[in-house]
Amino acid sequence: MTDPLFDLSGRTALVSGASRGIGEAIAHLLAAHGAHVICTSRKLDGCEAVAGAIREAGGSAEAHAVHVGDTAAIEALFETLDGAGKRVDILVNNAAANPYFGPAVDMTLDAYEKTVEVNLRGYFWTTVQAARRMKDHGGAIVNVASVNAKRAAPGQLVYSMTKAGIVNMTEGFAKELAPSGVRVNAVLPGLTDTKFASALTSNPRIMDAMLRLIPLARVAQPGEIAPAVLFLASPAASYLTGVALPVDGGYLA
Repeated sequence: MTDPLFDLSGRTALVSGASRGIGEAIAHLLAAHGAHVICTSRKLDGCEAVAGAIREAGGSAEAHAVHVGDTAAIEALFETLDGAGKRVDILVNNAAANPYFGPAVDMTLDAYEKTVEVNLRGYFWTTVQAARRMKDHGGAIVNVASVNAKRAAPGQLVYSMTKAGIVNMTEGFAKELAPSGVRVNAVLPGLTDTKFASALTSNPRIMDAMLRLIPLARVAQPGEIAPAVLFLASPAASYLTGVALPVDGGYLA
């Protein structure tokens, strides 16, 4: 039986980037605590696989293909949910882009724009759409940022910059939306074993240097990040808003 502090029964949670990695782990955990989970990512197949696994485990989920770098696609998703009478109570902005790894002076403008469109504009516009619909009943928004928000990483200048922007956006929305009963918080994952982070985790030289900076001396698994999102989305965090919670093995300590 789910602890009442973490019971999400009767609530609908929208999770972007839910087809794999941290997003997949978040979707499974929220569903396990009673939420109906709307899984989104660019590719429907991956999301449907996650939603199907949730349903097979006894949970409730559905899948939608949405590219968060496309504002029209974001609007279309919410209009579809409106038409189906589905109210989003929890939003987890998790989808991210990092198409370039290397010196910023060699980065193309196209790569820059893709990173900003997904990581900043996408989070912003999805939050706006959700918040407009939450204003009458409250809700919880959790933004998945990164420890790079606090310490820019070599080879990831623009990605780090957007993650810092997400933290600032979180604080701004937390203040604006508090009167409507909408809480907005962020999670800052450290180095995590995902395909997204493979440019780092597959490089022995980088890994050796990174592990020396992490007191727990290991990489996180996606399932170790998801509980922080569950906490911030749940009644257990009812008096928390504007928080940026590191889940990083002590990296930022």
